[in-house]
Amino acid sequence: MDQTATRNRIITRTSWISTFGNLLLSVAKIATGLWAGSLAVLGDGIDSATDVVISIVMIFTARIISRPPDRRYSYGYEKAEGIATKILSMVIFYAGIQMLVSSIQALCSGEVREMPGTIAVWVTVFSIAGKLLLALYQYRQGKRVNSSLLTANAVNMRNDVLISAGVLIGLLFTFVLKLPVLDAVTGLVVSVMILKSAVSIFLESNVELMDGVQDVSIYDKIFKAIEEVPGASNPHRVRSRQIGSMYMIALDVEAEGTITLNEAHNIANAVEASIKRSVENVYDIVVHVEPAGKQHEKEKFGIGPELLP
Repeated sequence: MDQTATRNRIITRTSWISTFGNLLLSVAKIATGLWAGSLAVLGDGIDSATDVVISIVMIFTARIISRPPDRRYSYGYEKAEGIATKILSMVIFYAGIQMLVSSIQALCSGEVREMPGTIAVWVTVFSIAGKLLLALYQYRQGKRVNSSLLTANAVNMRNDVLISAGVLIGLLFTFVLKLPVLDAVTGLVVSVMILKSAVSIFLESNVELMDGVQDVSIYDKIFKAIEEVPGASNPHRVRSRQIGSMYMIALDVEAEGTITLNEAHNIANAVEASIKRSVENVYDIVVHVEPAGKQHEKEKFGIGPELLP
């Protein structure tokens, strides 16, 4: 089984596990929130319900990115992962807005709220343990296959652990101080945390969609790798972008203008091999060899050594 097929299989399996785990937690929290009269637990359950939607989207996304390249998408379909990540951030944002509105309405209604049932505390403790295990599993699998979708969902579930912990603290204070209004206040705090998570994921997904890279230190590695190649000099117009988990790299280097075409080809191959030794997950490298001393017009795209820190 090739690397892409293995990666897609891991994403699909991890997504199914996340789906069933979050479905169990969301049903437990929503039912408990309605029965025990806890707005905070209900909001936490709604947040877990969005994770179910996220996991289902991830399953379909894994099928899309496994498609081979065609005439319309010659680079393949792996950028569908970045698109799905952005859609998921919007789903999370919508859930946060709904929770924010409900919490504000509860605080402004002026109605006397009843104390939530103690079962809300035990369900929240169960949720924290379950979410923590799911988040750790998602994060490890995401790093294993370098999946922005899995790691983004892991970050979202890690935030869910913090949210559930906040709900638990709010419930404990509610019972200790005998102030049921604190449950609505906790719901308000939970909604703000959900919105913050959504904005963070949305911004991170922009990098791949705008042909950028998450780790800009890759350029240091590229320039150092070129320095190790005899005959190659003045690397410039270096461009790197991510397609799924893989890097696409293009660059120009200079070589003596009197060498043969075969010698220039060998230098280009040596540059490519050196970069692949320094940078992991490289899908393709395009090296353009130019005669040394050539006057270069200012290029619109790409960077040179002068732009490095």
